[in-house]
Amino acid sequence: MNDSSSDTRAPFDLEGLARRSASVSCFVCEFLSGNPEFAHDEIGRTSNAVIFLDKFPTLFGRVLVAPRTHLENVTGDFTMAEYLELQQLVYLVAEGLRALLEPERVYLLSLGSQAANAHVHWHLAPLPVGVPLPEQQFHSLMHEFGAIETQTERQQWLAQELRGFLVKNGINFDESG
Repeated sequence: MNDSSSDTRAPFDLEGLARRSASVSCFVCEFLSGNPEFAHDEIGRTSNAVIFLDKFPTLFGRVLVAPRTHLENVTGDFTMAEYLELQQLVYLVAEGLRALLEPERVYLLSLGSQAANAHVHWHLAPLPVGVPLPEQQFHSLMHEFGAIETQTERQQWLAQELRGFLVKNGINFDESG
């Protein structure tokens, strides 16, 4: 299930995504509130964070980690303890991706802006082994080069396996939602 050789990128409506992102106050908050227009494959929620699969991945296994509270500054809206707790979760998610997908590298980024996607969140993007150098780094993350179309079963497999990895490594999920 972790074979990325069948991942091909299809054209992606970047302008549509930009319009959609700018038309709503916060995609993470909409997702957390259960708005079906912003549904993602959720891996789980801790008391302070949510982990979910990217709806429009450029690499298979691209995961987002976000605080459940609407915070906008990557460091400034957190106490040191809150930030370190969240980064511990980011670390464990990255280690889970490494164990499950055996990528060459896991990219970590915090993206967003006040214009769109203001809710702070981290992208964890596993780069498969064998991707040619010109297609790595920013190229592999940019929707301008398309998004991959993944099979539902493969996404479900990853979500289930990653959740299991996190539980085995001490993450307690909040089942109350």
